[in-house]
Order: sequence, then structure tokens, then C-alpha cells
Amino acid sequence: MVTTLDAATLRRWCAAGVEALDYHREEIDALNVYPVPDGDTGTNLLLTLRGAADLLRRELPEGAGSTAAVMARGALLGARGNSGIIVSQILRGIAEGVSAAASAPDGQAFADGLARAVALAYGAVAEPVEGTVLTVARAAAEAAKRAGSDKLDVVVAAAAAGAADALRET
Repeated sequence: MVTTLDAATLRRWCAAGVEALDYHREEIDALNVYPVPDGDTGTNLLLTLRGAADLLRRELPEGAGSTAAVMARGALLGARGNSGIIVSQILRGIAEGVSAAASAPDGQAFADGLARAVALAYGAVAEPVEGTVLTVARAAAEAAKRAGSDKLDVVVAAAAAGAADALRET
């Protein structure tokens, strides 16, 4: 259960994301059909998130805002394909939400970051298509907002459930 959104938590999330993408890369590659069925989305996502993790290791930021910003910048520098650009923008939005928090980022800051992430991600794609990671991100952001809580664990759980529901429908 995540109760504090600090630099250590963000680093753990990034590492867990890299590990999960490494494990599921081939499965995601096989699912890839948009914009063309080139079978590289899992690989592109993995390389993008590795870019975030690599920059975190090199720069060693301390605060939540700076850690989230470094993750976003590393993801953008490492971005591969449309999926990589989209994920880098999702991380950028989360970073903006976390950085805007007056004190320690709470559930509301995370929900605000997800809302900003969706706007940036949709804006990063010339022709956004539903039934993609964009839809999943939007569902996560909407669920986080509906949670209406400043408790981080409540908002994260709601966002994860919203994303999972949307993923099942894509």
C-alpha cells in the first residue's frame, strides 16, 4: 500500500515498471496492432522506461518533484515509437502534478498529475485513437478523480482499477 509519494516510492515504481515490462515485453509486442502491427510496442515501452530508470541512477534526485521530473526527462530521451512518446508525456504530467503540490504530494496531487498526463499524452499524438494506452490512461485519471480523496493509497487503487477495467475492454 502506497501512503507517501516520495522520491523512494517513485524510484521503486520506476524499477517495478521496468521489471514488469521486461517480463511482459514479448506479450505486449504480440498485441501491438496500432498504428501498424510492427510488433515492437513492448520493446519500445521497455526501452523508454529504462531511459527513465537510467537517468534516475545517474542524477540521483532527492525530492518527489525532482525525481518525477527526472523520470519524465529520461523517458523522453529514451522514448521509442508512439508508445514511448505517450508514456514520456504521462510521466511528465505526473511530474507536473507532483511538483505543483504545496507539501508532500497526496492523492489529489497524483490525481491532478494523471489528469495533466492524459492531456499531454493525447496532445502528443497527431491522431489519437481509442482502444489504446491513451484510453487506459484516461480511464485511470477519471477513476482517480472520482475517488475524491487526498489519501494516496485510495487514489492509486482507484486509478489502477480504472486502468485495469479499461484494459480488459480494449
